[in-house]
Amino acid sequence: MYERFIVLGDSFSEGLCDEFYSGTQRYRGWADRLADALAHQSANFTYVNHAIRGKLLSQVLDLQVSQALTQIIPGKTLVSFHAGANDLLRPKYDGALIAERYMSAVAQLSGAGAQVMLFTVIERAGGSGRTADRLASRFALFNVHVREAASLHNAIVIDAAEAHILQDRRFWNADRLHLNSEGHHRVAEAITVRLGLSDDLWWREPLLPAGPRSKAADLGEDLRWIQAFLLPWLW
Repeated sequence: MYERFIVLGDSFSEGLCDEFYSGTQRYRGWADRLADALAHQSANFTYVNHAIRGKLLSQVLDLQVSQALTQIIPGKTLVSFHAGANDLLRPKYDGALIAERYMSAVAQLSGAGAQVMLFTVIERAGGSGRTADRLASRFALFNVHVREAASLHNAIVIDAAEAHILQDRRFWNADRLHLNSEGHHRVAEAITVRLGLSDDLWWREPLLPAGPRSKAADLGEDLRWIQAFLLPWLW
């Protein structure tokens, strides 16, 4: 089993919007939860999380991948790599360049002797219209490149398409971009199953049905989200 776990990426891997460690302002996150499980498999286990919220793919490559390449123990290291989602949300997006850089990073990490773990993204989380369609198209193409990189370099893929449960908004923070504590917990448990550390599929179990909501309540929630999160992000 792995003796080292290295995490690279953005807010998803940093653990943003999970619970705080007691007495600190440091998020726990799915990666920390997974590291706890991996630590039970090896007395020599070490863990480092380089992920930083808001980073674009180029920044992850420049600041994190270069560090990870010096920390890999060949044959004994699991490297989680999830980057590029922030690029997808930007108006000026070069899909071909993103794919090239993503492939290069996976090749470098795999070539250094790491077992690489990649993630696809949810292609459509609700919404309709031109903007939603354009983003869904970008996300779908990004996932094609993720799966291609995994096939070329024997990487593990954590596929969002298999985690239908996470389309329930109750697993997401109010910003609609980051998982909440329960969402992080479910992701960590899904990965332990994927890695063969557990065969318990409880993480797939849906929450109890939500109570009925009025259109006025949904509209009010959408307006609060636009004011609190969307407009500041656009600015």
